[in-house]
Amino acid sequence: MPHVDVNGTSLYYEDSGPGSTGETIVFSHGLLWSTELFAPQVAALRERYRCIAWDHRGQGKSASDHRHTIGIELVWQDACALLDKLAVGPVHFVGLSMGGFVAMRAAARRPDLVRSLILIETSAKPEPLENVPRYRLLLKIYRTLGPRVTAKKVAQIMLGKSILSDPQRKAEVARYTALMSARRDVWKAVNGVIDRAPIGDDELGRITARTLVMVGDEDVATRRDKAEHLAATIRGAQLVVIPRAGHSSTVEEPAAVTSAIARFLTQ
Repeated sequence: MPHVDVNGTSLYYEDSGPGSTGETIVFSHGLLWSTELFAPQVAALRERYRCIAWDHRGQGKSASDHRHTIGIELVWQDACALLDKLAVGPVHFVGLSMGGFVAMRAAARRPDLVRSLILIETSAKPEPLENVPRYRLLLKIYRTLGPRVTAKKVAQIMLGKSILSDPQRKAEVARYTALMSARRDVWKAVNGVIDRAPIGDDELGRITARTLVMVGDEDVATRRDKAEHLAATIRGAQLVVIPRAGHSSTVEEPAAVTSAIARFLTQ
């Protein structure tokens, strides 16, 4: 399995080759996920673009970490170090949820690396105060009793009502729930997301890359108003709402998300 050593850790990554355009898309996944969150998009776009996806430290197939909290500031530095090491910039940077926290920081602070920005189910705001006690309780139960006990609650946060209520997609829901529960030590990354600092409007205003913001109309983890704030604050940003999608829209409604990305990249 390909790994790259950066910042004292080892990150798993997948590189789908050069494509036909000479341009690179990189994919930064959301909390509890891995590169598989973007498997449909990579499969559809890799003929035209070089596609690189990686697992954040302490998640997926990347190395564990000794910290109690894997902070977002460290994770975005990992991302930039990885791109520097692979020498692929400037790139089209796609980030979903936690991956969007990474993508926004990269676009604002390392504009040399970011050609365009695609933000999905994400926010510049801190974790809403009303969510924090509930998430910390879920995390405590997860650490004490294991992922099977919290799996249903996690699925209700991470997936939309359409996929959860569709009997024909029951196997998909089970698979995604299992993927999101695969790492017992993922609580360190969860702490980082819960405790994250916001990205201020002044920093969003420094983003010069062309930007697309997407949000599922069933996302209960990062609601539409957060996406609207990003689209209103990042200069020239476009907003697309994905019907029948929750917080994991790339796998819930993959064709709609891929189509929106492809249109944006060819404008």
